[in-house]
Formats: sequence, structure tokens, C-alpha cells
Amino acid sequence: MPAKPKKIPMRMCVGCREMKPKAELIRVVRSPEGTVSLDPVGKKPGRGAYVCRSNACLARAIKQKQLERQLETSLGEETAAALRDTLAALTEEAKAHG
Repeated sequence: MPAKPKKIPMRMCVGCREMKPKAELIRVVRSPEGTVSLDPVGKKPGRGAYVCRSNACLARAIKQKQLERQLETSLGEETAAALRDTLAALTEEAKAHG
């Protein structure tokens, strides 16, 4: 009996609105306490939204208030800046290891 092809979970980027494999996206999560942060592992509890691992998509998601809508919370400027900084750090880390 042939092995069933493994199903790849797909998610939509809230920045560019494209469906992509979940592994290619990064999760932004609003914790039960209300703090918003990036969740590179995808295991933090709370309400999540997915965004491409590009600064352009994150910037667009913030600018168009898509993240606020998805996470049902308002993002302050410092939270938005923290998300951008974290994404930049993760991108640099990936380049260093890649």
C-alpha cells in the first residue's frame, strides 16, 4: 500500500495575503496576558497570526492594521518596533546558519 503524501499545513500571511506552508511563515502571538510577540517555534499559547519572514510583509501587516485585526488587540508603536527588531534578528540568525 503506497504511503499517503504528508499533508503540509498552509497558512495565510496577513501582510501579502498569500497562502504558504506554515513552516515558511512566522507566528505573531497575543498571549493570554495581552502581550504581543513573535513566536518562531509556533508553540506559545494565545491568539496567533502568520506573517512572511520578510520585513516588507511585517511592515505592511502593521501599517494596514491586519495584525491588530487578527490578534484582536491594538499594537503600540513600541510593540510594532519590537516585532520588527525581533524579525530582523531572526533573519540575520537564519543567514548566519544558512
